[in-house]
Formats: sequence, structure tokens, C-alpha cells
Amino acid sequence: MKLVIHNDFLRLALINILSNLMVPLASLVDLAFLGYLDEIRHLAGVSLATVLFNYIYWTFGFLRMSTTGTTAQARGSENNREVKQICLRNCLIALAIAIIILIFKYPLREIGFSLLSATPEVKASGISYYESLIWGAPATLLNFVLIGWFLGLEQGGKVLLLSVVNKGTNIILDYIFIVRWGWESSGAGTATAISQYITLVVGIICIFKLISLAEIPPLIKDIWQPQVIRETFILNRDILIRTLALISTFAIFTNLSSYINTLVLATNTLLLQVVTLAAYFIDGLAFATESLAGKSYGEGNQQELRVLVKLSGIISVSIGLIFALIFCLFPAPLFSLLTNHAEVINNISSYVLWLIPVLGFGGMAYMLDGYFLGLTEGNLLRNYTLVASLVGFLPFAMLGWLLKSNHVLWLALAMFMATRAITLGKAIPRKIFSLK
Repeated sequence: MKLVIHNDFLRLALINILSNLMVPLASLVDLAFLGYLDEIRHLAGVSLATVLFNYIYWTFGFLRMSTTGTTAQARGSENNREVKQICLRNCLIALAIAIIILIFKYPLREIGFSLLSATPEVKASGISYYESLIWGAPATLLNFVLIGWFLGLEQGGKVLLLSVVNKGTNIILDYIFIVRWGWESSGAGTATAISQYITLVVGIICIFKLISLAEIPPLIKDIWQPQVIRETFILNRDILIRTLALISTFAIFTNLSSYINTLVLATNTLLLQVVTLAAYFIDGLAFATESLAGKSYGEGNQQELRVLVKLSGIISVSIGLIFALIFCLFPAPLFSLLTNHAEVINNISSYVLWLIPVLGFGGMAYMLDGYFLGLTEGNLLRNYTLVASLVGFLPFAMLGWLLKSNHVLWLALAMFMATRAITLGKAIPRKIFSLK
């Protein structure tokens, strides 16, 4: 039993890690292209706009998360019809949400940038990025569903293919639009939007290898069953609240960084890229945990769940600490790959040690997110993320704002990760023994 779960976990984790690494590596390339422009405002502007897009896109991250957990559970209970209906149902939901986003893109922009603190020049660069990237909304949200569905089916190879296509085309287009054509922040947004549509085309081709066109009409006929819709709504609502709390925490962190000064904003932007790089690496483990936890839950297999959470937890925390130590030991040479602004690199050295607690606790928190998403425990994730944001993070963040202290801001982020890890960790025993 242990050998089987170990092999399945490591196989899925390796593929998912390779897939996930394409995301932050492409973001790092984005920042490197922008970081080497003559004016740092383009780097800061994209960072600012990213806060807004985190709300617009990752607010609907439940499209990926709920798709994976429910698909894995349907697969574990051998309900092949429901597996296919989950894909179609969530694609229709994603498309409806994307249309609403495009309809309200102007008020979203005005409200979002009015709440963000930055100089007019930085905001102008951020708005240029926003205006280009927003048109990728339909493809982005549909790709969330496709990736979640393939993860639920444990088809990591297709997830890897989509990631390579997405980020590979993004990097190529970044070079063309930013370096060759001089489109600056607008070029970064345009490159990302186009790459999303290219990825969607490849994803649809993969879907049609598993769902034939002839199957779609009978599958859609009873796709909106009241009980299923109610359960989907509740799960998505809980994950939405959890995601909003998570995004808000990082948004407040970034906005307060900007409030201190532009140098601190640029410094924290690059440090957060390390957190993001490690998070996507660890999320490869979390996605494997999510897929296997959902399958084991659907089968009612308690032993596999116990083995899985121990294995994934040990590896996730180890990876987080290794990442932190590498960047703590070699900050100047590593961060100089992202920018040639000496004042930013020098400033990073004062705060890089905060990566150790943030990624140490963060490794466990990311893994447990995947574990409980696989169990579709949305209410638990909602409640404990709110506790981490409101009790672990917010008091220290407000203190950092009052003192204009970046060290206290990083303490707030470390407390957020620690609170998530501890509260979710304490919930493991009772959830393992409360299967359907």
C-alpha cells in the first residue's frame, strides 16, 4: 500500500512540479525583461496591476480547485459520466464569469487602481498592462477548468503540455513585444493574453480525445441537476472566500510596501517572486496530494490518506526551507539576474532572511491546501484562511504600516503562513476518520 501511494505520488508530483515551474519562470522572465528597461516604473507598474489581476482571476481560482477535487472523487467512485459532466459544467460557468469580467472591465480598472497606492507614472504603466491583459479573461478562466480536470484525472502529462505551450509562447512573445518592439508593460500584458488563447486551443484538442462530440448533447441534457448545482455552489463559495482572503493578504502586503516607498515595493516584488517560485514548486506536490486525496476519499481509503499527508508534508516543508536557504546564502548573484538596479539588490539583503519562516511554514500550508481541496473541505479552508488573515496577518501588517517598517510587514506575512499551517494541521486527524 505504502509503495503504491509513494510511486503514484512521486510520479504525479514530478510532472506537476515541471508543469508548475513554467509559471514562475515565465513570470521571472517577464520581470527580467521589465527590470532591465531604463525606467523601474514599468516593473513597479506591472507589480501593481498584478495585485488587481490576482483579484480578478484568482478570485475565480475555485474553477481549478473545485474541478480537481470533484473530478478525483468521481473518478474514485467510478462515476465516468459525472467526470465528463464536471468538465462541461465548469467550462460553462467559467465562460459566463469571463463575459461578465469583460463587460465590467472599465469599472474594475477604475475601482482597482483608485485603491492602489503608487505614483502617477507607476499607475500609468500598470493601466497599460491591465488594458492588454484583460482581453485574455475567457481563455484564462477556461484554462483553469481544463487544468483542474486533467489534474483530477491524474493526467499530469497534459497539464505539463499546456504549461509548456502557455509559458513558452509567453516568453517568446515577451521578447518580441517588450525587447524588439518596445511595448514595455503593454507588451507584457499582450504576450500573456495571446499565450492563454493558444493554450486553450491545445487544451480543447486534448479534451476531444476524452469526450467525443457525440457525447456532449446527452451529457449537457441533465448537467444542471439541482442537488449537484447546490453542492457545486457551496464548494465554490467557500473556496472563493478562502481565495479572496489569501489574495487580500498579499494585496495588502504589496500595497503597504508601495505606501512605504517605491524602493520597498520593488524589493518586496522580487522577494515575493522567490516565494511564488517556491510556492509553484510546492504546489506540484500539493496538486498530486489533491488528486490522490480526492481519489482515496472517493474510494473510502483511510490508510492511503494517512500515508499521503505524511509523505507530502515532509517533502513540502523540506523544499520550502531549501529554497529559502539558497536565496539567503546567495542573494546578490541570484537577484541580479532579475534587475540591474543596485539599490534594489542592496536593499534585498536586509530582508532576505524572512524567506525562511515564510517558506518553512508556507510549505506545510500549501500542501494542506491541496490535501483538503482533494477532500472538498471548502468550509474548513475558508474558516482557517480567514483566521490566518484576520488574526495572524492583519494586526502585524497594520503595525508595519504605522511604523513604516518593512521588517514588520514580513513578520506579518510569516505569521499568516504559520497560522494557516498550524490550524490546518490540527484539523488532519478528525478529517481522516470522517470519510463519507
